[in-house]
Amino acid sequence: MNTAWLFVIVAALLFGIGVYGLIIAGHLLRKLFAINIMGNAIFILMVAASGSLDGSPDALPQALVLTGIVIAVSATAFALALMVRLYQLTGKATLQDDEDADD
Repeated sequence: MNTAWLFVIVAALLFGIGVYGLIIAGHLLRKLFAINIMGNAIFILMVAASGSLDGSPDALPQALVLTGIVIAVSATAFALALMVRLYQLTGKATLQDDEDADD
């Protein structure tokens, strides 16, 4: 078994865990963690797919992954700021259900 396939399997498992957490979690912070886990799985998959047959690394996918990590960190910080503001306004860190929404 090639190490690239190991990375692909790990990425698929992480993405599945993220999807499960996104569906099951009710708290917004847990949903954000699930989205971050899914993003990390994509980064692992990109690094695994960037290798060549002779073992030399390709710099472009690695640079794209580093850029993606920076963007993911800033998007996470923005989402956390939105969650804090939502908690200040409503006193809850969860979203309303459809039956509880005011029309």
